[in-house]
Amino acid sequence: MGGNTLSIVEFDELPSPAHFFSHVESKSIPAVFHGCVKHWKCFSKWNPCKGGLDYLQERAGSSIVEAMLSRTAPVFYGDLRSHERVPIVNLENKEKSQLEILREDIQMPKILKAKTLTSINLWMNNAKSRSSTHYDPDHNLLCVVAGCKQVVLWPPSAVSSLYPMPIYSEASNHSCVDLEKPDLSTHSRAQNSMMYSQKVTLQAGDALFIPEGWLHQVDSDDVTIAVNFWWRSSIMTSLPEHMDAYYLRTILRRLVKTEMDQMLYQTSISIENSGHEDSCQVDDGQGQHEHNLEKNSYSEQTQGTIKNKRITIQQMDTVSLQAFHQLVSLVHDGVNIASQSEQLQSTPIEDECKKDVHPNSFCLEDDPVAKVISALEPLQLQNVLLGMVHNFPRTLEALILQMLSPASAEVLTRKFDEIDQLTSQGNRDEFYQAVYGVFDDQFAAMNAVLNGKESFARQAFKNVLDKYLGVNFDGQKL
Repeated sequence: MGGNTLSIVEFDELPSPAHFFSHVESKSIPAVFHGCVKHWKCFSKWNPCKGGLDYLQERAGSSIVEAMLSRTAPVFYGDLRSHERVPIVNLENKEKSQLEILREDIQMPKILKAKTLTSINLWMNNAKSRSSTHYDPDHNLLCVVAGCKQVVLWPPSAVSSLYPMPIYSEASNHSCVDLEKPDLSTHSRAQNSMMYSQKVTLQAGDALFIPEGWLHQVDSDDVTIAVNFWWRSSIMTSLPEHMDAYYLRTILRRLVKTEMDQMLYQTSISIENSGHEDSCQVDDGQGQHEHNLEKNSYSEQTQGTIKNKRITIQQMDTVSLQAFHQLVSLVHDGVNIASQSEQLQSTPIEDECKKDVHPNSFCLEDDPVAKVISALEPLQLQNVLLGMVHNFPRTLEALILQMLSPASAEVLTRKFDEIDQLTSQGNRDEFYQAVYGVFDDQFAAMNAVLNGKESFARQAFKNVLDKYLGVNFDGQKL
């Protein structure tokens, strides 16, 4: 997020329209054009230090405009309820096009000559001011005529750390976070917001291209005058309306998938870097070497068959054996086994692995079952499950039906997908027949896995609604 490909690009002069479109606009990256406004008539005629305000008063003093009076000055926080719109009007001369008289002082930038503009706006302030962090639905070329503006930009993907207003809000394009004094108790993600930001200072004569959807906060110095041009992006203008619902669902699914990956990845970093320090260790001095050999021999193992193959504890490699004991111990510590036919003797490994189990966990770090499964290579997990099939089938049944949290169900099904990629169709069928054959009701087992996986995806969807749409959904149906 916010990597080199999204960095602000700078130009000492305006590029050709073709270059601007292919290298800047189509890639939706911000760009600064230094000095491109200095040859406009307004650059000298509107200059406050050279009587520019008197000139504007004379030329456009009778125009009808709207001024936003903020009750939270000098910052506009995007809440329309905290502001008042005040028309400035001289009834002697109501001009139909308002500030059209000033257009002759503004030159259309050549990069916009083929664009269909939605509006041209004049921005003025007579004291330091700041806009709240927000995004616009159109492309924006902000041109500073007088004064100085400091702009902070975030890519659209950073909206999750800026807490947008709810999508149904009148100010849905504004952030509800005060970045100077964020309340981290309610906006915890805001502490990462500046990590994804880029800053640019615009002097008089400079222009900044802000692509649609890019969040930005603008600080203006005393007596700053600017003109901006808005136009629709080609993506939105060429999107058929009858496809809106489809693309909305497609985008949401993409965001949910990314969120699911992050829910697992964010917690798995510490596991990968810790050398499994949080796991129970079985080290005979050759564990790491054996683990490496195991990883390199998977393709050879897939050539065999698992039909009627009985996996004994003695046949397991060190890592698989460790995981096997961990899972058995976790099940026996977390649930009451209905059948007492499987009497296990406690081992140092099992005693060492007793941890609290959170069956409703959506976090890998908080779920010991998910952590054990995640740490295994696909074919190691296959051997562990087959070992449970042949040695402790009731424990496997309890693991799936009673111990599988949403996080562990998601990890387990991802491992199943990896196993499928490494084994032949025949071996896959035999493996699943062996695993699900343990259960009196195979459909109950499948439902337990799929329900957990769907619960994980449901939580990811709720997170997406919160992060990107500003919606806290507590209902039952999504």
